[in-house]
Amino acid sequence: MDFSFTDEQNATGELATQILTDRFTHELLRDIERGGGLRYDDGTWAELAKAGLLGISLPESVGGAGLGLVALGRFLQAVGATAAAVPAWEVLGLGALPIAGLGSEALQQRWLPGVVDGTIKLTAAWHGSDRDPDTITTVATAEGTAFTVSGTVTCVPAGQLADAVVVAAHNGGEAGLYVVELGHRTVVTPLGVTGGSPDASLTFDGAYAELVASGDEAVEWAFERAVATQNAVQLGNAEAMLALVASYTKERKQFDVPIATFQAVGHRAADCYIDCEGMRLTAWQALARLDDGLPATIEVSIAKHWAATGSHRISLAAAHLHGGVGVDRDYPLARHYTRAKELELQLGGSTEHLLRVGRSIAANA
Repeated sequence: MDFSFTDEQNATGELATQILTDRFTHELLRDIERGGGLRYDDGTWAELAKAGLLGISLPESVGGAGLGLVALGRFLQAVGATAAAVPAWEVLGLGALPIAGLGSEALQQRWLPGVVDGTIKLTAAWHGSDRDPDTITTVATAEGTAFTVSGTVTCVPAGQLADAVVVAAHNGGEAGLYVVELGHRTVVTPLGVTGGSPDASLTFDGAYAELVASGDEAVEWAFERAVATQNAVQLGNAEAMLALVASYTKERKQFDVPIATFQAVGHRAADCYIDCEGMRLTAWQALARLDDGLPATIEVSIAKHWAATGSHRISLAAAHLHGGVGVDRDYPLARHYTRAKELELQLGGSTEHLLRVGRSIAANA
């Protein structure tokens, strides 16, 4: 079997890396983070749209490239590696994929062309720690042929930037996904997040909603793809921390020799490399299975377990191996460290996903 990326997938990763590396220098990111505004660069967002990257996984019928989840993963890997101040995962992995994969043609044409050209930003609001449909508290109510949604969801990624949000809600006991345009009967409360992400708490008070899809299966479908694409961001973020470790330990000297030559330092760095490779293997396996239409519940949760625990160990080791520099907020490691912690806990941490693996194995035993 050939496990290498296709030419299109490689080209996607290379193009995204080139654009984001050129745009997001340490100095620009530092200015954005110190500016007191949202951690977001509109110019880069427009450039990503112009390059066709915002539609890389979306259907050709809405102006996208239709290259699938692995290609999107290559793009998001670059977003994580550069600590890019753009809501790529939030808009594409959270918001656009459920509409593209489950929504009607009319719903796709309403929302997705704007995603492709960068004029519309989507996200999604999830409930509970393990995403069990029973934890959903938001309620959808039928109003003739339409719906309204009521309830509160905290910590919505890119909630301050979004034009609309995909919400998991109950309608008469049946779970489903609904898209709500923000602004009407919706209160957006900005949240102060350590890493500066433009997250928000959203309160819906009879907000007009459009049905994306009904049933627990639809909720699970969207959740698995949200987690799998997030793992690609975490992989890129971990790779960046590992690269900083390699560079610093080769340059930093004690007793007139690089500290990378010390056995204890080498062993710690090697452990980081092993964790990164575990994250890489499981992340691409999960995305590839979803791309091929294969069952991937277990693979997605195993990948999230690796993304959570691997990034946790790498971030701690990276800070340790950098010594005092590792806790300097003006050094690039700081933003990757805080992003690692944020991604570790979003959409459930390691424990929640290991429990999902256990339940899935038990159900199929």
